[in-house]
Amino acid sequence: MVMVPVGGAQAQGLTWEEGLQHDAPDRYTVVRGDTLWDISGRFLRHPWQWPEVWQVNPQIRNPHLIYPGDVVYLYDCNGRPCLGLERGQGEVRLSPGVRTTPHREAIEPIPLEAVQHFLREHRVIDDPEDLDELAYVVGADDHRLVSGAGDRLYARGRVAGGGRVGLYRIGERYLDSASGELLGLELEHVGQARRQRSEDDIVVLEVTSSRQEVRNDDIVLPLESRELTTQFYPRPPEGEVDGRILAVPGGVRFIGHLQVVALDRGRRDGLEPGHVLLVEQQGELVSDPRTSEALRLPGEEAGLVMVFRPYEKMSYGLVMKASRTLAVGDRVRSPQRALGTAQR
Repeated sequence: MVMVPVGGAQAQGLTWEEGLQHDAPDRYTVVRGDTLWDISGRFLRHPWQWPEVWQVNPQIRNPHLIYPGDVVYLYDCNGRPCLGLERGQGEVRLSPGVRTTPHREAIEPIPLEAVQHFLREHRVIDDPEDLDELAYVVGADDHRLVSGAGDRLYARGRVAGGGRVGLYRIGERYLDSASGELLGLELEHVGQARRQRSEDDIVVLEVTSSRQEVRNDDIVLPLESRELTTQFYPRPPEGEVDGRILAVPGGVRFIGHLQVVALDRGRRDGLEPGHVLLVEQQGELVSDPRTSEALRLPGEEAGLVMVFRPYEKMSYGLVMKASRTLAVGDRVRSPQRALGTAQR
């Protein structure tokens, strides 16, 4: 499904001592509601290292799908820890000689309900000058200032594509805290509409659904036809990544488990869906008791973020672990880099 083998434990050199939880079970039976990340965390100190200890059972037709009732077990693999999978039977005897396997849904890699809205509806524009080329709402029936489902809207500009369009409102401007570079302009989804007709540069629309009331100057865009990505392969980035948490959509400042965050690094920095980053909080500023010199203590690991929607200059990530309250401005780093520094 997502966490596919990439060479096994021997290739990565993961040992029993450094990779496993001290209370890792010998066997674990998967239950409904589990995620691959949760199961990884039962066995491993760092859940993204699952591929390093995952071994494919050749007798299983598709070993990358894990279902409730399956058993994940730990075993010795030439001196290294490996994880194997036993398929649950899932069979029910209906009558003598008749057996059937009920339909089962594979467990999710992560709690997808936390990111569905962003995967389906959130959009980011890399260049704000592109806004000048986009159609926008200029009015509604009966001189309304706001509109909802069933109302007629009028937009000005060219609307390409089919008959269904998305309605968006300009949200946050994401800026690099150091250089001031614009990393992206957020578009918040407010609803959908159906194009009825156009006259000159005016397009007549009917609102079919709305999350919020539609207002004048809201943006009109064709709905994206991309396939919804739900199969994530949690892993560290191949190269070094060093960035910051930019913001929390919705304006929240303090951040916890399973909250979505905006990051100031994107595809141009090597980020892809599934990349895991370590969150590090700045150390406390103290005064040297002898010299009165101001000293910054070393930063502390505070959590893990998994990238699920990268754009060119920024990304959206999901907080997979928070050992303390995270905040806008916290550092995000490649985990292998941070671990290597700690081990030295």
